[in-house]
Amino acid sequence: MPYTEQASTVRKSEWEKRVQRAARLAERFAHSQEILAFYGEVLKLQRRIFDEISQAPAPSASSEARVCGRLDVAEAARHLPALLSLVEEQGPAKLAEEASTIRGESAEQRGTMLASLLAGELSERAFFARALLQPYAERLAASLPVPAYAGDKSVCPLCDSRPQAAVLRPEGDGGKRYLLCSLCLTEWEFRRILCPACGEENHRQLPRYSAEEVDAVRVEGCDTCHFYLKSVDMTVDGLAVPLVDEVATVPLDLWASEHGYKKITPNLMGF
Repeated sequence: MPYTEQASTVRKSEWEKRVQRAARLAERFAHSQEILAFYGEVLKLQRRIFDEISQAPAPSASSEARVCGRLDVAEAARHLPALLSLVEEQGPAKLAEEASTIRGESAEQRGTMLASLLAGELSERAFFARALLQPYAERLAASLPVPAYAGDKSVCPLCDSRPQAAVLRPEGDGGKRYLLCSLCLTEWEFRRILCPACGEENHRQLPRYSAEEVDAVRVEGCDTCHFYLKSVDMTVDGLAVPLVDEVATVPLDLWASEHGYKKITPNLMGF
């Protein structure tokens, strides 16, 4: 779908929903309150970045019809000082210490940090790169068509990043499964019984685990490769915002880790 002013407005409203959802879930889940309070502030910064870049002309057609090939790392780095200040003032101690270290580095080192994420590296500094690049990647993704069906594609069809979560959206009498990209936040259709990490198709090897207090979010594991991701079921909670609800349900991540599963892609908060 071509990038239009209407598409920009829709995307802006999505950032507002994310900010509001983080605030509501922080009141609901005491176990994730501190994480969600900080994440809410990060979302506000990302929303401001998205609002700013949406004022610029729409992305032009490019021979490189991929999100990552069109991301301007130097442009995104303009917002790094604001992110560093936010983390130093309100972030977890370890992340705040890392922010102080980054502040003392050269522009070249900072650019390398952002570019490393696009090369597929998930280092301890991935938080800073993803926090800055997600708004840019989402805007670029809006200018590209999502394939009508990519049901067995385990990486994002627009930027080749791995999924952050699964989403079950209502359709007919049931639901259709999508994967949510960890970078450009695109959703693409994905088969219900298929492991995104190794391609396992045997349902007996694909257990699902849930908790009563978070009935709309569950762990989808694979006993073949021992990877997992969380699924947000919009047929159970139509008010859920997958990106945020995935972050809010930390106890499910801890449970999965204790039972020998490794997450396909840690979320922005590192879980």
